[in-house]
Amino acid sequence: MDFQELIRIRRSIRAYRPTEVPEDVLYRVLDAGRVAPTACNLQPFQLLVVTDPEVRAKLKAAYRSDWFWQAPVIVAGCVEPAKAWKRKDGFNAAEVDMAIVMDHIILAATEEGLGTCWVCAFDEPKAKEILGVPDGVRIVAMTPMGYPAAEPVPFVRQPLRELVRNNRW
Repeated sequence: MDFQELIRIRRSIRAYRPTEVPEDVLYRVLDAGRVAPTACNLQPFQLLVVTDPEVRAKLKAAYRSDWFWQAPVIVAGCVEPAKAWKRKDGFNAAEVDMAIVMDHIILAATEEGLGTCWVCAFDEPKAKEILGVPDGVRIVAMTPMGYPAAEPVPFVRQPLRELVRNNRW
């Protein structure tokens, strides 16, 4: 499918079939994240892939929605802020880098017929504890991943003219 179609059909999926994601499909999706651009190409990220049903179930303590932990795969996008590019004013690009990586993963998953849902509203300390994520590493976002169990809900976006300004604010 072409890119314009892909970005228009992607939806947040909140119901997954229990069907396993084949390893070759999963690694194609993860590889899309690997090649995502990061500031100064520092690549300060790690992808933590959770397929073990017991570990996924434990993640309910960090994010309570059943559809999240019942998906056959959960990808936790982790960054090491100390390894990320920093602007002179102190801005750290780690979270932006991870956002780009996760977007690549989510779009690649859509192309493979998989559903995802960008999740940031989780208890990070609890998720880090469950997943054994060390100090100095942040979990920026997580996404469940699997084959959708239901048709996605259409979304509404603001018109482009409401979102774009030319030359000056």
